[in-house]
Amino acid sequence: MKTYLVGGAVRDQLLGVSPKEYDWVVVGATPEQMLADNFKPVGKDFPVFLHPDTHDEYALARTERKTAPGYHGFHFHAAPDVTLQQDLQRRDLTINAIAKDAQGELIDPYGGVADLEARVLRHVSDAFTEDPVRILRLARFAARFHGFSFHIAEETQTLMVQMVEAGEVDALVPERVWAETLKALSEDKPSVYFEVLRACGALGKLFPELDRLWGVPQPEHWHPEIDTGLHTMMVLDQAARLTGDVRVRYAALVHDLGKGVTPPGLLPSHHGHEKQSVALVKELSQRYRVPNHYRDLAVMVAEYHGHYHRIAEMKPATIVKTLVALDAFRRPERFQQFLQACEADARGRTGYEDQQPEQTAWFEQCRVAAADIQIEALIKGVKGQAVREIINRARIEAIQKLNLAPS
Repeated sequence: MKTYLVGGAVRDQLLGVSPKEYDWVVVGATPEQMLADNFKPVGKDFPVFLHPDTHDEYALARTERKTAPGYHGFHFHAAPDVTLQQDLQRRDLTINAIAKDAQGELIDPYGGVADLEARVLRHVSDAFTEDPVRILRLARFAARFHGFSFHIAEETQTLMVQMVEAGEVDALVPERVWAETLKALSEDKPSVYFEVLRACGALGKLFPELDRLWGVPQPEHWHPEIDTGLHTMMVLDQAARLTGDVRVRYAALVHDLGKGVTPPGLLPSHHGHEKQSVALVKELSQRYRVPNHYRDLAVMVAEYHGHYHRIAEMKPATIVKTLVALDAFRRPERFQQFLQACEADARGRTGYEDQQPEQTAWFEQCRVAAADIQIEALIKGVKGQAVREIINRARIEAIQKLNLAPS
């Protein structure tokens, strides 16, 4: 019975990154032996146990064989005669197929160390094609290690294209797609995830609403980058610069989906794209069972990001109406998320990446001014519809006193 540190922990140590978790493989053991050593079983499809003290995951060495389409179509075999090399062979990428023994010696049968040094993301074997989730994982690793200048091996890129063309990604279940996408949105350079999916054709299958944004022009006066797909990726990365809140990043990602369905005769103008964006955000969010608090913020940003950009031109009454629609007085924290997503939109343009848009401060000033009115004194003795009218008028007057002229 031998135990080896495997996977991400070994990879991250070799890259000089602090591992987030430690996973272990146990060779030559049975479930009964693990239970006798007080390990707690947690695996459903194959034997995985939690260490009684560290709570790290310990999995019995196993092999796997594809038996049906999709993520669950596998037969797993875990037994004392499964070798470490066999266990490592089933892994997705060579950089994740390195093990370390108790003496600190590396076991690297598939060239993972060399690929780490060369900054290459390469599949271990043709078994990569058996699990379409691996395309998403590779794209996520590309986003995670963007700062290390990793690139995808040519043969791996070819393999992913073949998988997409064979319809493998069609078998992915919504929960798995969202789980990997959510992790990718948490990375420092989330745009890389979507660019990798687009390069192999998977984006068009999984996120057609996003995929069709590339090649769609926007007015150069407002968008020097012109291409809507490029703009969307720039906005997403700006959101990642501004906040670690993945809800804001998701809203930034989907804020302009409506531009992908603008009639060609209207291009490069996209008048009224906000309404189309809202419908598409709801559709995409429903398809992947995106949590409501992600969806709701994304819908607000899709519908009202134009108001953010035009606040200096808007009448005080329109500003108040917008603040009420955004529920800014009752939910100021979500309003801040809205402003962050809109600021990312303003920055996500060629030449504007490091500029501070004045609209963020203006919108917050309006909210504060309108929220500071003394409601109780205003509505004393007033009843019915008149209450709302008095409050609304007071908010308008408070905003009228502000100077929102561009500096």
